[in-house]
Amino acid sequence: MTYKQIEIDAQFDGKLQIIYLNQPESYNSLTKVMLTELRAAVHKFSEGENVRCVALAGNGKAFCAGQNLKEALHLDDPEDRAIQRFVIEYYNPLVLEIVKCKKPVIALVNGAAVGAGAMLASICDFTLAVESAYFSFAFANIGLIPDTAGTYYLPKLVGRQLAHYLAFTGKKVPAAEAKKMGLVADVFPDSEFVERSMEVLSQLAHSATTALYLTKKAFNKSYDFTLKEQLDYESIIQQDAAETADFREGVAAFIEKRLPIYKGK
Repeated sequence: MTYKQIEIDAQFDGKLQIIYLNQPESYNSLTKVMLTELRAAVHKFSEGENVRCVALAGNGKAFCAGQNLKEALHLDDPEDRAIQRFVIEYYNPLVLEIVKCKKPVIALVNGAAVGAGAMLASICDFTLAVESAYFSFAFANIGLIPDTAGTYYLPKLVGRQLAHYLAFTGKKVPAAEAKKMGLVADVFPDSEFVERSMEVLSQLAHSATTALYLTKKAFNKSYDFTLKEQLDYESIIQQDAAETADFREGVAAFIEKRLPIYKGK
């Protein structure tokens, strides 16, 4: 497939697929085309048998500046509820595609992540950022609410007080502070970011892929389940994990005191 506003970089014989937002002149602001292409790429890699890990990154100086406001200005007909339809048709399907992806989806934040761009990073399984990056949930600054699952995930990531503070003020949060808040899993010096983030991605791309996916599914279920329901669900998918070739390889490697060679199956 030929993409217009994203770029794909395959690593480790296709086990790792890095999706670059590729509109650097607009700081990778999100458009209908980019949102559609992102959704299609994530879906393709989720189903790809050889793919073991997916990463989202930004070309240029920014990760993502949020919604392209020039495009959004054309969605100003309240009678038609154009904004609601835009969110339902373009943002919500992308959120669900990332959250349900059968492979780990990691955000590589190389610069500013603002508005929907900050949420795009936050809905990934985890985020790695350069020290010079910052996050801003600046929806209220233009009279909007945090979409892209912002009202769902932001309070869960940082707590009720901080979620309100970040959403109400649009405060710029440096990467190191974002890590302390729980928005970011790890932060690396700018000069080391490519090398150190690739070490993490390499580990995931060669890991027990099904176990990672089942872990992700279980975490997602925990938002809705009681403790008893979650325990029951754990027992079910633990059985699923135990039936994989990777489980057998992991046990064999442990007994033989060697590193496992996982196939992702």
